[in-house]
Amino acid sequence: MFPEGGGQPDDRGTVEGIPVLRVQRRGGDAVHYLEKPLEVGAIVTQQIDWDRRHDHMQQHSAQHLITAVADAMYGYATNSWYLAESISYIELDTTKVSTAEINTIEETVNQRIKDATPVHIEEYDATDPKLREIRTRGLPDDVVGPVRVVTIEGVDANMCCGTHVRNLADLQAIKLLHTEKGKANKTLLYFVAGARVLRYLGECVSRERQFNILLHSCSSDHLRLVEKIQKDLKSSLKSLRDAMKDLAVFEGQKFLAQDPRPQVYFHHRRDGDMDYLSAIINEINDENVLKVLTVGEDKGPGSLVVHGPPSLVAEVGPRLCEILEGRGGGKSRFTGKVTKLGKRGEAEKYILGVMDNHKTES
Repeated sequence: MFPEGGGQPDDRGTVEGIPVLRVQRRGGDAVHYLEKPLEVGAIVTQQIDWDRRHDHMQQHSAQHLITAVADAMYGYATNSWYLAESISYIELDTTKVSTAEINTIEETVNQRIKDATPVHIEEYDATDPKLREIRTRGLPDDVVGPVRVVTIEGVDANMCCGTHVRNLADLQAIKLLHTEKGKANKTLLYFVAGARVLRYLGECVSRERQFNILLHSCSSDHLRLVEKIQKDLKSSLKSLRDAMKDLAVFEGQKFLAQDPRPQVYFHHRRDGDMDYLSAIINEINDENVLKVLTVGEDKGPGSLVVHGPPSLVAEVGPRLCEILEGRGGGKSRFTGKVTKLGKRGEAEKYILGVMDNHKTES
């Protein structure tokens, strides 16, 4: 079975019915890892997972073809490539590939597929001077035995240890999907080939039908409707933030209206946020009042703010984080992330005890 190499993952399958978990290359050997041992010296039958192997052959040959065409037409060299489970990419040595260039490359590679271009594999001795004329990124230090050269007739010849189709017609089609900015002024060109094209199309159709149901529209209207939803959501979030700010002001004023005014103020709101808590603190505007404020799930995770006399905040903040099982820090304003807001009762009992002790000391 093929061990990983040349950017291609390893094969899977069975040996005497025992699943192969991994195949790695060690020099000239392909080391197979099985679920359980075999009898030493036994003659065994291997069965390759052909669907996986054939898929990798299609993607690998497609990569060679795209690489050769991109280089020949635009001088975009390939630095590396990644064969993923669903969508693969090629790292091109350029800062940008235009839409027109992508379309031209795609049209050219698919024409080669339509032309049923043959693919040949030949082996050469590692010292053969012919290898100097062939594209390569260099041979591994531990390479042994003959060197394989994969030739797409009339297109490209490249040293490669991977598996390939015998004819480009076996690729069926190649679809270049999109590009992304890579690292160090490189561009990632994403593609699917062979059976993956139909699978990708099927997934797109399935998602499109789901959007038709969710948006009560046809696919040509999806973009407009999603943009409208985003605009409405942005407006709703602004209205919600304004309403929460008004509510925070109201909560602060309600506390200030108490007579006599307590020296400690507890407040929790499930759907609040840190801006909401800050608005309450600003409205009360009294550092002599110890404020213990929380937002988040009533019995789950959330945020904690303790504000008031710096010495008192420094004393109770860390302990409150311990009770509510979280972490935090700060002096006059202690903030933390906690996980057990269901223990607020225990936290309030602790604070009241501390306040009683301070009164007694006074």
